[in-house]
Amino acid sequence: MRTCVVTLVACAIALAAVPADAQQKSMRVRGTITAFDGNMLSVKSRDGRDLVIELGEKASVAAVKAITLADFKPGDYVGTTTLKRDDGTLVAVEVHAIPRTVREGHGPWDLLPGSTMTNASIESIAPASGGEELTLVYKDGSQKILVPPGAAIVTTVAADRSSLKPGEYVWLNAQVGADGKLTFSGRIQVSRDGVRPPH
Repeated sequence: MRTCVVTLVACAIALAAVPADAQQKSMRVRGTITAFDGNMLSVKSRDGRDLVIELGEKASVAAVKAITLADFKPGDYVGTTTLKRDDGTLVAVEVHAIPRTVREGHGPWDLLPGSTMTNASIESIAPASGGEELTLVYKDGSQKILVPPGAAIVTTVAADRSSLKPGEYVWLNAQVGADGKLTFSGRIQVSRDGVRPPH
């Protein structure tokens, strides 16, 4: 019994000694491509940092395409960034089609100060004062969102790494290693024909 206790204590001390930042963290990268060489993507982030992200073999590319709310129907899965108006109404900054593998729900988002993101299925789209009203439903609730004229409404289409050209704008969620190295193996969203990833 004494041996077991000593072993457990030793394990606990060893785990405590592992630095918290040894685990990978994620970083949302938004910015303009400055270079792409081999698998190294250089980006000037929106806050002015020069970032270099190493793309893994499985990293894919999707180009952004402008659409309208008329292209959506009940049951479609979307993400929308919103800001709350003084009267409590959630007003969409953008609406974008997303795959169902993206976790559903509603919570804070860092696109703009005070913004939130809702990932959910469309229950209905109806005319409303000042635009159109989206009713979105997800596992733990629902949200009614006003989509005003001028809100960015987009989907993505398949692209390849030739789309990663200097001057284009990208959005991706990079992994940050314990040494600060940025890597990415998911799907990069890149601008096309002047339409930028809105989130």
